Amino acid sequence: MKLALTLALALSAGAAFADPVEGRWRTQPDDNGNSGIVHITACGNAFCGTLVEAWDSNGATMASPNIGRRIVWDMVAEGNGHYDDGQVWAPDRDKTYNAHMDLSGDRLTVAGCVLFICRDSFWTRAN
Repeated sequence: MKLALTLALALSAGAAFADPVEGRWRTQPDDNGNSGIVHITACGNAFCGTLVEAWDSNGATMASPNIGRRIVWDMVAEGNGHYDDGQVWAPDRDKTYNAHMDLSGDRLTVAGCVLFICRDSFWTRAN
C-alpha cells in the first residue's frame, strides 16, 4: 500500500512540473493549406514534437506519410516561454530549419531559418 501511494504521489508531482509547452498544438496551414496536430513532449533535456494528425486544405482528415514523424526536436527551454537551439522540419517545403519557439498563453510561435530564408508559423493549443 505504501509503495502504491508513493508511486501515485511521484507521478502526480511529475505532472505538476510539466513544462507549459508540452501538449498538443494545432499548426497554422502550410503553403499547401494543410495543417496538423503536433504533440510536444520532453525528450531528454529538450523538447520534441511529433505530427499526430493531419488535415487537408478543406479541413478534412487526411492520411499523411508524415504522421508519426518528428517535426520539432532539440528545443531547449531558456525561460519565460522561450525555446531555442532546435530544429523544425517543414513538410510543405521538405526543409529543416534552425529554429526557436516562443510561448505566450495558448499561442506558440515557431520560427526558423535555413541560410537566409526564414519563416514563422503560429500554432494554437489543441485539446
